Amino acid sequence: MTSNAVLTEAYSQLAAACEVQQRFLQYDPPQLETLGYSAECRQLCEVGGDCYDFIPLADHRLAMAIGDASGKGVAAALMIASVQSSLRTAAVLTGGDAPAVVAAVNRQAQASSVAGRYATLFYGVFDGRSRTLQYVNAGHNPPLVIRCDGSVLRLQTGGVPVGMFADYAYAEGAVQLQSGDVIVTYTDGVIEALNSSGEEWGVEGLQRSAAKSREQSAEQVVSAIFEAMAEYADGCQIDDATIAVLRVF
Repeated sequence: MTSNAVLTEAYSQLAAACEVQQRFLQYDPPQLETLGYSAECRQLCEVGGDCYDFIPLADHRLAMAIGDASGKGVAAALMIASVQSSLRTAAVLTGGDAPAVVAAVNRQAQASSVAGRYATLFYGVFDGRSRTLQYVNAGHNPPLVIRCDGSVLRLQTGGVPVGMFADYAYAEGAVQLQSGDVIVTYTDGVIEALNSSGEEWGVEGLQRSAAKSREQSAEQVVSAIFEAMAEYADGCQIDDATIAVLRVF
């Protein structure tokens, strides 16, 4: 095979991988009367290591997830695609049992990934009737719960990233939410945005931006955070950046 043919084949495979990943990032589950939600992933390259998902469950519940694979490029994209695929299957089979879902994803990730590869993952199940969120944080950046009174809670309960230990037992956290609360989940690329002086935007910058826009729709909160991040970093992005927001009605 000539070098041109090899390059053509490589570009073809990359395009196919990109198309598959974009399909994973599309969602259209039904809206709940008590919840609005939105997400956006801004990848640094054609394929990336971030993911998010919204999965409708029975009994007025919605599962949501956000993840970030270690490393960059095609290897990270393959890892996160495997995580998201097994996540969807486990969510359908085990429903609202967050620790069981993450444990299943972890076993699959550990069995199928090469040594040293892992992914951070946050998985939560929102009950539209009780306005409760049950969740597992598998080594991910703690999501922010911005209360309607302005106070902030961080969702940290869970355990290690998926893919590290096959038989790890994850702990479950739960939070009671109320109308007006906003949950902001995000990946490293958001808080690690750098300004011209090399200073990170940080969780503090993210929290300030989210608090300013918390009375808007979930989609508007996502847009406002990205706009604030881009302004801080003067439009320069150094890593995949993903934001997923839930807004309780």
